[in-house]
Amino acid sequence: MTAPSPFDLKRRLFSEWLGTALLVAVVIGSGIMGENLADGNEAIALLGNTLATGAALVVLILIFGPISGAHFNPVVSLSFALQFKLPWPEFLAYIIVQIIGGMIGALLAHVMFSLPLIEASTHARTGVGVWTGEIIASFGLLATILGCLRSRPDAIPYAVGLFITAGYWFTSSTSFANPAVTIARSLTDTFSGIRPEDVGGFIVAQIIGAVLATAVFHWLCDQNKLKRKD
Repeated sequence: MTAPSPFDLKRRLFSEWLGTALLVAVVIGSGIMGENLADGNEAIALLGNTLATGAALVVLILIFGPISGAHFNPVVSLSFALQFKLPWPEFLAYIIVQIIGGMIGALLAHVMFSLPLIEASTHARTGVGVWTGEIIASFGLLATILGCLRSRPDAIPYAVGLFITAGYWFTSSTSFANPAVTIARSLTDTFSGIRPEDVGGFIVAQIIGAVLATAVFHWLCDQNKLKRKD
């Protein structure tokens, strides 16, 4: 998410695949662990899920950021493609490996907790309120990345981890903000799951939020350039 990578496309794609797989393994695995230990208290389960995900994001971005940019997220890659910072053929390759990596991460979480490899989720997440929450979550995630990228690129790992930690609690959708993670979470009928029929609405909301954030920060950047000229 910072400077252009010196690594070739093959290594960058592997980085995106592995990073997304590990991220989803953390999201789903911590949800399972939290649910197992919370004794029916969903707030405690969500807290465990939140802390593990936010912490893992910081670590994964620090590890893989210098290699691939540590997108782990098709809407992050879309934003960079729209800004002409990621060629469109590479964008397509990125989102393919991200989605595959997310699915692998779901399988790994199930293996760790001795569950069937794939369980279609029955956890309903739908409605205008939830979709609005997901637009806001995705807008906020991209705002965090794009804002820090211009002023404090070294702070991106920590800022992203903190925003997603907050997003779990202040958004009605619990801040998925990631199509690859959303698809992967439809494969688990555990605490972090989402029904397959609800995935499309989430992805549309995520794209809307990401595109809006990209447009807003492009405009803000242009305004700053005008002020410097003055």
